Amino acid sequence: MTTTLFVLLSATAVVAGALVFRVDSMARATFLLLVSFLAVAGLVLMTGLHYLGLVIVLMMIIEMVIMAVFMIMYMMNPAGLMPMSMFHNTRGAAAISAAVFVALTSGALLVDWPPRGGAAAPDLTFALGEALMSGQMLTMMTLGVTLFATIVATVVLAAGRGRYDRLGDDLDARASDDRDRGGVGR
Repeated sequence: MTTTLFVLLSATAVVAGALVFRVDSMARATFLLLVSFLAVAGLVLMTGLHYLGLVIVLMMIIEMVIMAVFMIMYMMNPAGLMPMSMFHNTRGAAAISAAVFVALTSGALLVDWPPRGGAAAPDLTFALGEALMSGQMLTMMTLGVTLFATIVATVVLAAGRGRYDRLGDDLDARASDDRDRGGVGR
């Protein structure tokens, strides 16, 4: 069962990833890329890295849906569904991809890997986090809160008018006064 699931997810990831470059619309390419990433997330979940697998699932779904929404809003053709060429410098890209693949494969197969020293930590995820963040955890937590506050402040400053401006101080107006202003803010 595990081997069958591994082969199915691996094939799905590779085929969907390859189809990204075969379809002729950005919207279809976006959702094929999502399928490929979800298959990879399934493979990560199979290795026992549950948190990382779920983060990949959530991140990819949100990212691809946002990309699709922006394509619908801003692309010249409707929702990126009109046929278009998805290829740019195909020969150069193929040469670079082949060279990188050969270099990485050679490195993985030809390097004399050292033997493992010591025993594995009881909680590998915690050990990895500690190794990566040891002295910087407070910095990263502060940075996360600061970035969130910056995003909220940017949205507040970008909105010229809020609900109190449009519906009155007690929010009791029957309709907003947007129609009086031509539907636009200040």
